[in-house]
Amino acid sequence: MSKLVIVESPTKAKTIAGFLGKEYKVESSFGHVRDLPKSKLGVDVENNFEPTYEVPARAKKTVTKLKKLAKDAEVVYFATDEDREGEAISWHLYNLLKLPAKKEKRIAFHEITKPAILAALENPRELDNNLVDAQQARRVLDRLVGYKLSPLLWKKVARGLSAGRVQSVAVRLIAEREDEIRKFKPEEYWTVKGEAKKADSPEFEISLHKENDKPISKFDLDEKKAKAAVKDITPAELIVSDIKAKENKKAPLGPFTTSTLQQDAHRRFGYSAKQIMMLAQQLYEGIKLGKKGSHGLITYMRTDSHNLSESFVASSVDYVTEKFGAEYIQKGGRVFKSKSKLTQEAHEAIRPTDITNDPDSVKEFLDAKQYKLYSLIWQRAVASQMTDYITETTSVGIEAKDTIWKLKSVGSVVKFDGWHKVYKSNADTNELPKMAVGDKLDLKKLESLQHFTKPPARYSEAGLIKVMEELGIGRPSTYAPTIATIVDRQYVVKEEKRLAPTEMGEIVNKLLVEHFKEIVGYNFTAKMEDDLDEVAHGKKKWRPVIAEFYGPFEKNLEKKDKELDKKKLTEQKTDEVCEKCKSPMVIKLGRFGKFLACTNYPECKNTKPIDEDGKIGEKETTDEKCPTCDKGMIVKNGRFGKFIACSDYPKCKTTKTLAKGTGVTCTKCNEGEMEEKRSKRGRIFYGCNKYPDCEHAVWSKPTGDKCPECKQLLLHAKKDFIKCEACDYSKEVDPTESTED
Repeated sequence: MSKLVIVESPTKAKTIAGFLGKEYKVESSFGHVRDLPKSKLGVDVENNFEPTYEVPARAKKTVTKLKKLAKDAEVVYFATDEDREGEAISWHLYNLLKLPAKKEKRIAFHEITKPAILAALENPRELDNNLVDAQQARRVLDRLVGYKLSPLLWKKVARGLSAGRVQSVAVRLIAEREDEIRKFKPEEYWTVKGEAKKADSPEFEISLHKENDKPISKFDLDEKKAKAAVKDITPAELIVSDIKAKENKKAPLGPFTTSTLQQDAHRRFGYSAKQIMMLAQQLYEGIKLGKKGSHGLITYMRTDSHNLSESFVASSVDYVTEKFGAEYIQKGGRVFKSKSKLTQEAHEAIRPTDITNDPDSVKEFLDAKQYKLYSLIWQRAVASQMTDYITETTSVGIEAKDTIWKLKSVGSVVKFDGWHKVYKSNADTNELPKMAVGDKLDLKKLESLQHFTKPPARYSEAGLIKVMEELGIGRPSTYAPTIATIVDRQYVVKEEKRLAPTEMGEIVNKLLVEHFKEIVGYNFTAKMEDDLDEVAHGKKKWRPVIAEFYGPFEKNLEKKDKELDKKKLTEQKTDEVCEKCKSPMVIKLGRFGKFLACTNYPECKNTKPIDEDGKIGEKETTDEKCPTCDKGMIVKNGRFGKFIACSDYPKCKTTKTLAKGTGVTCTKCNEGEMEEKRSKRGRIFYGCNKYPDCEHAVWSKPTGDKCPECKQLLLHAKKDFIKCEACDYSKEVDPTESTED
């Protein structure tokens, strides 16, 4: 009789099978094998929130197969992931397979390597019912919110809407940031900057620092004073008046957790949280390394722990000492503290399973994106055990002789690269020549610059994940699906890699904030996460946690169902009169935004569009003819904004995207213009308007300039940077013109 090992992923099954002998059979459950039913609530609120589970149609064949294999097996090992979801999958399998206790064994491991798998088989453990209960609690809680609140949104706002516990809070964050941006009033300020040079040395940057020995703050200079400073300083003799040098030691960042991996990979590569987790899953489950077979390259990627195993720390000492020298390794190792009060799930940070599998040695087996992410994980983990990065920051005071002005220049020199040897940042430094007090400098350039304060930037995915983690909203496994869900539901759109609320997203958010504070309250949501953590640690029972939430929620739901009036929420009176039936017209809210409609509906179905400023307009016509029926094409509003449609709708359903020009010439065909477009999923990209003759397209907005190295398009990249679409060229832009996430 064979021994059966059940995992949740076919890739994971294939990797583990390569480590075990013929006496083992490794099979996949293909994810969850039981869940709450789709067509009904599936939670008996009158019977202590007892959930009803069923086998989904997609899993029935798999369950039948696993039952047969389990029946014939000598022993069955449940080897799903070591977190709440993994524990719940094993628990559902326990309940479905109904095996004798002596045949059931739960094993868990943090990495998919042969030693880890063999060690797990030798040390099976009991099923962790606390983790199962925590997963059940989250599933039941989210089902109650979704299935109870969504029908109210259908009834009071628009059909097809839905609400989710964590997703709604994420939308609130994005909507509130948008409101901050709208309310922001820019303030003018001026700076004076330029370049100076010491004889036989390169030029370096200088800036105005003091007026009459008083430091100049951000808003001290107006246009008149800034230009006066330039006029006074330009003919003056520049003398080095003081030099201050300070040594700075910077310790490395800790190894990646789920959150920090998503943030750093998004900022560096522009990958979405969902894409990052998909790539990390591939690296975790196993990559075929030629003749070596399949191996998991990283440890489990859903974690909020900063811990590293003793074996990895020891191997880091050997590897770094051999590669770079003993002076690069931190004696005694480094320990990083977790920010979480109850660090959960897997108990180790994300790291390479084998430090000797450095990025270059496995590059040929990885695609470009896998390689980038693996390199980042490897570098961060190794760097975390290395010595400090030491720089000397020099501040040079510069006197403009016979004036009231003083300038300064600040630069850094690397004294010891330490952990920067393997994990570098993109920060540029102002390199300074050797100088002494009394040295004369030549002014090469000096100008007064006008600036305006910028509003807070819309959240990037990295920025949203960071603030969600800080507020205690969601957990490692929820960040990526939360963002994907709110985009899929059209509550949020991505514009130039930033998250912006749709009109419907803001309307639903306003309703929830005003009438269901407990659902979108930051403190409430964070407390619920803490409660779920305590369930996972056996400190609380899950049913009382749900009961504490559901009682007040149900009462408020019943109250709002009676109180809320759809017309008051979604309609606005106007002075317009329907030209077809002379009835009053009102502004209505549909799934794709606001429009003008006749109050005599359904007898009169007359509608009119409303422009972006809320003004009522006639149907916007175009010069285009429908390619299908030759009728005129008109501009309409849809879930992703404006588009062009045939005027003979619904007889003819031909539509086209309404592209926005950028004024940038396509570098592939040198004829077309790069236009802003939307993909089928609503994501903005930029493509040549000569499509399909020219298929040139990029995901980031072109700057209008060409790369100085390869002459391809330069694109807006992450904060303060532009990059080439084709080569590795990148450049930092003026940081005073941008803001933090």
